[in-house]
Amino acid sequence: MRKRSLATLSAALVVGSLCAGAPQPRAEAADSGGGVPAPPAGSATVLGVDLDTVTIPELQARMAGGSLTSSALTSAYLRRIKTIDPTIHAVLRTDPTALRQAAASDVRHRHGATRGPLDGIPVLLKDNVNTRGLPTTAGSLALAGSPPDTDAALVKRLREAGAVILGKTNLSEWANFRAAKPTSGWSAVGGQTNNPYVLDRNPCGSSAGSGAALAASLAQVAIGTETDGSIVCPAGMNGVVGHKPSLGLVSQDGVVPISAEQDTAGPMARNVIDTALTFSVLSGGRSEGKLTSRGGLRGKRIGLWRLPSLGPEVDAVMTRTAKRLRTAGAEVVEVTPPYQQRLAELEFPALLSEFHRDIDAYLATREGPRDLAELIEFDRAHPGERTCFAGQELFEQALAAPATTDPEYRARRAELKDLSRRSIDETMATHHLDAIASPTNPPAWTTDCARGDNDVIPSSTPAAVAGYPSLSVPAGFVDELPVGLLLMGGDHEDGELLSLGAAAERRLHAWRAPRYLPSVGTGASR
Repeated sequence: MRKRSLATLSAALVVGSLCAGAPQPRAEAADSGGGVPAPPAGSATVLGVDLDTVTIPELQARMAGGSLTSSALTSAYLRRIKTIDPTIHAVLRTDPTALRQAAASDVRHRHGATRGPLDGIPVLLKDNVNTRGLPTTAGSLALAGSPPDTDAALVKRLREAGAVILGKTNLSEWANFRAAKPTSGWSAVGGQTNNPYVLDRNPCGSSAGSGAALAASLAQVAIGTETDGSIVCPAGMNGVVGHKPSLGLVSQDGVVPISAEQDTAGPMARNVIDTALTFSVLSGGRSEGKLTSRGGLRGKRIGLWRLPSLGPEVDAVMTRTAKRLRTAGAEVVEVTPPYQQRLAELEFPALLSEFHRDIDAYLATREGPRDLAELIEFDRAHPGERTCFAGQELFEQALAAPATTDPEYRARRAELKDLSRRSIDETMATHHLDAIASPTNPPAWTTDCARGDNDVIPSSTPAAVAGYPSLSVPAGFVDELPVGLLLMGGDHEDGELLSLGAAAERRLHAWRAPRYLPSVGTGASR
């Protein structure tokens, strides 16, 4: 198939979304067993626009026609943050210049000088992405002093595209790479982020605030980061879309690291079209995957990796998902990617060595602790870092880990790269697949600082370690709790994966707004 740029994909998805009305809003999922959800607290409508369901192309059409301004849109999101965020604690701070940014976009719209589809669109940034003039803390009191002097490279791209930087989202402190048993969504700076669907449940992954904020419609899009699962798991568990790009397509310059061998920032949104448009900006359009203009499912071959360890309720969601994909013309065959046990054995020791190298390099650019050893001492001296969980075992293990110049480390990382890529490449070649699909997440577990996370979720690992793209789209519900469908593709096939994800989104029709329930019965927990 002829290769085209991601801009071509974005244009095709825009046409498809406007013609098909994708994503189809407020579906009553067949899996849920419940009635039509009540609307969230605070109106989601501004000037006739339903913020829960509107897409970026629809917003741009309204702004071009004069029935909406970026200032009105930004003000609406700021009001929702003020009204709803005290319940979920997803947004750490808003940018005091947001309305000024929006007013500048309005001028560009009036003069026909817009910079692209993100011009005037409010975006939230995970708080490990350097942002000029705003604190960037990685959730730690150690970085809560002076803000960075410069923007991360991806923030520069967003500003150049005219996006409105709305604020920063909470995250799992140090991207969940501090304690052996952390609680996702907690940081010393931001406290605990709650899952908007059921407030005593966890939002998952280190991009917890970004996922929860989008579920609550507190911004049009958000930026997350992932080393292994930290974009796709919060997307799945909060019922939104998350794209982990192929390694290297989005610059990591100015992003608090874990591992240069696996880290990537990526877009999150309530629908695939907004995700694709944001990725196009973040990557500078540098995707060379095979694309399809309307992203249909007919004739596609999808390998379903069931992962029964996530429980019978999740497996039932996957069975229904496979049926709907087949009804749309896709061929779905069951697969089990090889080498997963070996990947699990190798990944963590490699990440320890890489974290020590990469966090030392980052800390040298900021005020505060200058290296990992000083960071460990900071945490020991500050009780605020221990209000949920006290441990920093991963920091201590990383400090003692072999250097990345060590031959044993190099052999481990080489084997990881080889086996992870083969796990995907061989599975796709053997079964002639367009993508591998699996459940993104189990139903959200109850948040508990004493116990920590219950998050052994193997589906994200092959693509994360290989540096290949993955994409989570809403698939259904277990009781009131969302479950995502994770799609994995070959290296740099981000465009094809987004196209396939848009088609799956239209067919599965699984999104619905959260109801902010205080709790649900124990049947939905693992």
